Amino acid sequence: MTTDLQLEFDGTAVLLPVRAQPKSSKNRIDGIHDGRLKVCVTQAPEKGKANKALLKVIKDGLNLRRSQIELHKGETAGLKVFRITEITPDELHQKIRDALNKSG
Repeated sequence: MTTDLQLEFDGTAVLLPVRAQPKSSKNRIDGIHDGRLKVCVTQAPEKGKANKALLKVIKDGLNLRRSQIELHKGETAGLKVFRITEITPDELHQKIRDALNKSG
């Protein structure tokens, strides 16, 4: 497991790469794997349910408002990118560190 999260900033938002783990036993942020934030959700990947659950886990885990976060890429893939506005990459890194310290 690497701790080097590959965040991109497109000028207006931070692009957060995520590895989705659907059908998990718990909803949680599970660390950083291969440069991506690993997020586990209990929902199965059908009809967008897992994507909605992922959004909620990331929003709650990183203490974001719903209006700040959207799925940017990977609607049907396990590797996704979420777009997060009104935050700098440094602030997002800190929120991720805080979330991982709480869960671990």
